[in-house]
Amino acid sequence: MRKFLMMCAVLSLSLTTFGQVERIVGDWKTVDDKTGDNFAIVHIFKAINGLYYGKIAKMLVGNGNLVCDRCEGADYNKPLEGLIIVRDMKAIDGELREGRVLDPESGKFYYGKIYLKEGRLILRGSLDKRGFFGRNQTWLRAE
Repeated sequence: MRKFLMMCAVLSLSLTTFGQVERIVGDWKTVDDKTGDNFAIVHIFKAINGLYYGKIAKMLVGNGNLVCDRCEGADYNKPLEGLIIVRDMKAIDGELREGRVLDPESGKFYYGKIYLKEGRLILRGSLDKRGFFGRNQTWLRAE
């Protein structure tokens, strides 16, 4: 009986954390840190490889022809709309972690972590894997 109750508890906890990650999937409105204006709609999705990604689905500023002119490699001068900015995230304990986040303004990649807090998406970009040296952005669910 104890084993059965323990299995039920573990299964319940697993389903709860899985549900938390699945609520991260979808469309999120980003806000420009400097101006406070809506910047873009980012679509977070789970790919067939089991990892999570986020791409800019729609730009809310400019006239649709903004490019990532500070990006390097294959992303150089790519249009921001359609650009993958969240890459290779793993679902761990109800959060997305161990991936990278691209800042299109600087063209730099940061270690990333994504979680939900009070119905809002918190994206933490940091210089170190532990997340000590970085900053948060709060995204709102897009209508």
